[in-house]
Amino acid sequence: MPAATASHTDYALTALRGRWTQLAPREQMLVGAAGVLVLLTLLWWVALAPALQTLRSAPARHAALDAELQRMLQLQAEARQLQALPQASAGDAAAQLRSSLAQRLGAQAQISVAGDRATVQLKSASADGLAQWLAQVRSNARAVPLEMRLSRSSAGGNAAAADSPRWDGTIVLGLPGAR
Repeated sequence: MPAATASHTDYALTALRGRWTQLAPREQMLVGAAGVLVLLTLLWWVALAPALQTLRSAPARHAALDAELQRMLQLQAEARQLQALPQASAGDAAAQLRSSLAQRLGAQAQISVAGDRATVQLKSASADGLAQWLAQVRSNARAVPLEMRLSRSSAGGNAAAADSPRWDGTIVLGLPGAR
């Protein structure tokens, strides 16, 4: 500390001590109590409140992290199952695609296969059926969506169509051997 700063600090402490001795004993007690109250408040804000908040939120965070861990373990198990399956040929995958497409989407979809790619044309396909078909394609035919161009279908103005969205467009899938 430079000498000028030290002398300034000494002067300030001397002034405070002089002011303290001028206070009545009752005022000294009140100022001391106020100082203790300020110190306790600072201790609460800095040390105790954050720690208590962490303790209160820990069970919820622990449960959320456990749920996330379980989901990740499920995904890991699913990935291992898919890796353990024998590699299907492009021809087997195309046949699998055709049968699953006919089963899930019926006349709402047409498929054409060219080499290691399959292109599916959709006309007013239900969102639920499309989602189920894509999940089935990924696990059974091991085909991967490469490109999707979908738009909400304007066909069918009845109330049932308004409840369940329908899609028009194309989906390009990569067959095994394409990757």
